[in-house]
Amino acid sequence: MMFMGKKPFQTNDTFIAPSASVIGNVTNWDESSVWYGAVVRAESHPITIGFASNIQDRSVVSTVSPKIQSLKSGFPPTCHIGHYVSVGAGSILTSCRIEDLVEVGDKCLIGEGAVVETQVILEAGTVVPPYTKIPSGQRWGGNPAMFIEDLDDDAKAHIQGHAEKIALKAAEHIVEFLPIGNTYVHLEELEKKGVEATQG
Repeated sequence: MMFMGKKPFQTNDTFIAPSASVIGNVTNWDESSVWYGAVVRAESHPITIGFASNIQDRSVVSTVSPKIQSLKSGFPPTCHIGHYVSVGAGSILTSCRIEDLVEVGDKCLIGEGAVVETQVILEAGTVVPPYTKIPSGQRWGGNPAMFIEDLDDDAKAHIQGHAEKIALKAAEHIVEFLPIGNTYVHLEELEKKGVEATQG
C-alpha cells in the first residue's frame, strides 16, 4: 500500500499474504515473505526485509515516530531485517537491526535501537529492551533477554534451514493465490505508463 507517495517494493517471488498489510517505504528482497495478519508499517522510516526472510502470522514491524530522525545510538531509526531471518508469529519489532541468520521465536518483542548480531536464536517470548546488543552465535531468552548458551554448529545450521523451509512454503502459497505469479502486477504498471511489454 502506498503511503505519502512511497510504495513498497517486492520481487516476483516475494509472498505477501492477502490479509497482510505492507505499507510505505518497505523493500522486500527475493523469496522473502509476509504472512497472514502481519503488518509491516514504514510510514515514517524505511524497513528492509532480506533474502529468504519471513515475517510470520500477526507480527508487527514498524519504526519510531517521524519526529525522531536519529536514535540515541546515533543510528537512523530504520528497521533492518537481514537475510535468512525468521520472525516468529505475534512478534513486535520497532526500529531495530537484525543481522543475517537470526531466528526470532514467537511473541518476541525487540525495542528500538536494539541490535541482534548474526547467528542468534531468541527463544519464544523474549523481550529485548531498547538499545540492547545481542552478540553473535548465542541463544537468548526471557524478559528481559538474558544469555542462555553459545550455539553449536547444528543450531547455527538450523537457522538457515528453517528460513529456507519457510521460503519454500511461501512459494507454494504464491502458486495457490496467484497461479501465474505476480509478474502481471509489474506488467500492469508498465501498461499504465504506456510502455509496451511482453509477458512470457
